[in-house]
Amino acid sequence: MMRKTAVLFAGQGAQVVGMSRDLAESYASVKACFDRSRAVLGCDLASICFLGPEAELTRTENAQPAIFVAGWAALQALRERVPGFAFQAAAGLSLGELTALAAAGVFSFEEGLKTARQRGRFMQEACDATQGTMAAVLGLDAEALRRVCEEADVEMANLNCPGQIVISGETGKIEKACSLAKEKGAKRAVRLPVAGAYHSRLMAGAQPKVRSMLDAVALVPPSVPVISNVTARPHGGAGDIRRLLTEQVVSPVRWEDSIRYLLGEGFARFIELGPGTALSGFLKRIDKEAQMLNIADVTSLDATVAALTTKH
Repeated sequence: MMRKTAVLFAGQGAQVVGMSRDLAESYASVKACFDRSRAVLGCDLASICFLGPEAELTRTENAQPAIFVAGWAALQALRERVPGFAFQAAAGLSLGELTALAAAGVFSFEEGLKTARQRGRFMQEACDATQGTMAAVLGLDAEALRRVCEEADVEMANLNCPGQIVISGETGKIEKACSLAKEKGAKRAVRLPVAGAYHSRLMAGAQPKVRSMLDAVALVPPSVPVISNVTARPHGGAGDIRRLLTEQVVSPVRWEDSIRYLLGEGFARFIELGPGTALSGFLKRIDKEAQMLNIADVTSLDATVAALTTKH
């Protein structure tokens, strides 16, 4: 019986200087992705990804298209190595949802890349207009943290896995929430190095811009289910995709629920595509039995190809 496979794409924060470089040097399909990105964006994204500097790569308007290309390129490298590779569902964390939709054919690589760049710009503008930040809270259950968020007037932004939830809001209120969370028994509550309060009401300024951008993009139905961050269920048609991507800017990312939905649908193999292994770490906390592979560089690609092509 075929093992059902889902591909997963990282979100902002996964970027690291040097990402995709050895893949681009080894695989024509990866180099082509970065060449195409230069034609689409009019800037040398490859140089920013491969060489930095880190401050330039971390800028939201660069990080979002860079991570989009890195995830897409990892998928192309896998297809180059395993020509018959197929997946039966896709999901992505925040920005990664755009890569997942592109992988499922909802829009082209070029349209997805332009969308990622514009989304990044609109979110950077919202960050600049507000005084917000985010913090990761470890070791406190969701209900206890929900009460902390109400008391501090901040929001739960990323429900990643058991024991790890990211909160978002005004900087002073996040500091208060971190103190409260520790009082309630959180193991740690640490500020994240981000430009602003993503997935909170402080991003509302970006919403109409994101919606009007999406209205101008032609969308086709996904070839496989793509899980929405907002609902933790598959996207529907074009109208549904536009609405949910617009809501996603201010809504919590229900990552744990999304993975549990896929597990409940019989998915047993997950492949994280792009920089870092954060999603692999979350999956281990959600279900230790699921097979988790990843492709961030040549070494991890080789290991994933071996796992996919070995007959059990």
